[in-house]
Order: sequence, then C-alpha cells, then structure tokens
Amino acid sequence: MQKLLSILCVGLFFSGVTTAQEFPTLGKIVRLDPAFDQIIPLQATIEVVASGFKWAEGPAWSKNEGCLFFSDTKQNKIYRWHPQDGLSIFLSPSGYTGRGEYSDEPGSNGLLINAKGELVACEHGDRRLTRMPMKTGGKYTLADRWEGKRFNSPNDVCEHSSGAYYFTDPPYGLAQKEKDPSREMDAFGVYRVDSSGKVTQIINNLKRPNGVALSPDEKTLYVAQSDDSEPYIMAYPLQNDGSVGKGRIFYDFTPLIKQGLKRAPDGIRTDASGNLYAAGGGGFLILNAQGKLLGRLEFKTATSNCSFGSDGYMYLTAENYICRVRVSVTAR
Repeated sequence: MQKLLSILCVGLFFSGVTTAQEFPTLGKIVRLDPAFDQIIPLQATIEVVASGFKWAEGPAWSKNEGCLFFSDTKQNKIYRWHPQDGLSIFLSPSGYTGRGEYSDEPGSNGLLINAKGELVACEHGDRRLTRMPMKTGGKYTLADRWEGKRFNSPNDVCEHSSGAYYFTDPPYGLAQKEKDPSREMDAFGVYRVDSSGKVTQIINNLKRPNGVALSPDEKTLYVAQSDDSEPYIMAYPLQNDGSVGKGRIFYDFTPLIKQGLKRAPDGIRTDASGNLYAAGGGGFLILNAQGKLLGRLEFKTATSNCSFGSDGYMYLTAENYICRVRVSVTAR
C-alpha cells in the first residue's frame, strides 16, 4: 500500500506537492469557546497522513517506537505508521485466527500501549483481550470470558495505574450482531480485569457500550454508548475496589444529531487536564471536564477514535483515513 493513496472526497483539499512534511487536509476545525484555543492552536489543520483502509479504528501511539499503531477491523490487520518510514502492516491476522469468513469486522478494534510498552488489543473474532510484547511477539490472553461465558466482541479498552484494564463488550464484531446464535452473554457489558487476571462485570445495563476512558485522577470512568436512541457519554464514580457507582449522563449527543451532525459517540479519550475527546456528532467533539462543548473537528466521513502522540499531534481514525491535528495538550 502506498503511503498516500489517491483521495477523492468532498472536504479534502490538496495544496501543492505532498512531501514528508506536507499532507493533504480534511474537514474543518470549529471553535466554540476561547478555551479551545489552548487545546488546538489557531494555525492547526487536520492532515491526512494515510488512507485506503476499510474501517480504521483503535489508534495507539508508542512512545518507545515513535509511531502509531491502529486497527482495520474489516481487513483483520493492525498497521504501523511512522512519520519517517510511512505505512506498513504490523500484524495480520489481528483479531480472528479461525478458518473461513467470520463477520464483516473480524479484526482487532481498540488498542493501547500499556505501561510496560506492550500492545493490548480488543479482538473481535477471537472474542478476547490480549497483550503482546513488542520485542518478542506472541500474544497472551488477558481475558476471554466471564463466569465461563465467552465475550461478544471486546471493543475498546483503557488502563488503570493499578495494572487493571476496563473494556467494553458490544456485539459489533459478531456475524449477526445482537442476533448472533453464538452469543453467550445476556448483557452488553463493561468489564474490569485486574493484574491477577480476575474478571468482573461492572456495568450491565447499557445498550451499546463502546468507547471507554478514565479521568486523569482515575476517579471517573467514562463510557460512550453508541445507541441512536440514547447517544450518551456516561460518567461513573470509580470506587476503591475498582467497581463503579451510579452513572450519570456526562454529555448527550441528541441535540447535535438532530442538527444533522450524525453518529452517536464511539471512541473516547481524555487528556492530562481532564478534557474529553469523543468521536461522533459529525466528527470529533472536545469537551471540558464539566461536560461543556468547547469545539469540534468536523468531518464528512464517519469517525471512530483518537490517540495522543508524543510528537505534539492527536491522531484520528476516520473510516478509511488516518489524520492528525496539532495539539497543545498531552495524554492522560
């Protein structure tokens, strides 16, 4: 695959010859509050650094390698993009290792680089959460079932400083989604797996849990619900034992969707100041810690998730594009 494929899309503009430092731009930046300028500089643009994917997801930046890893759930691959080396396939298959066709999204979805520098992946097809040392390879299963029942299709994950992981388990990776006969779980839950490997279901009453993130102080767990009838980002107080208290609606996407800024929330991230970044609502929303909308990154294509690089950029996955935008903030 070429580093940059030909891109034909409304809202995508080329300016001169593309070089290693110059990329085509996509979408627009909408500033709604003065605080937004402290997050995304006034001169920033949304750049396309790679394209040609079927459904890009789960971006995760590696400080050790200085590059981005991301999933293509439909192609069952994990890609690597390096600012100097460009694009390459890192892992294939990434989420389904069986025979024949599995579903339209068999690959890995959410990724993260954990505190040890390992690649942690939510695997749709193999229905598990794994970790893989970057130097030696070889996957280790972190969790693949709860109370003896296999997960549906782990979707997104975040890491707690204790070494525990929080992850969501909607039906999107199953061949027939919620109607798939292979389902073993009654709920589309949110789970915690601690450093000893103990798995706990902490939330069981969401219709479509998707993105998941922790506040910088680790006192709040955010969960995005990708359901058109209840398109909410929920906030749950985190208890000392790792469980959560009663949730509340942190941000409701309904007004934006009614304005034509489509899609319920998908992937979410937080920065070191407590701001929250959410795919959906016509692109990406940037909210402060109180849930106030500060601004938007507007796209004409569907968006899925984001990740902060150590190079001063936030990386964005938007359907078949990998984009980046200059930021003045750092990851949680």
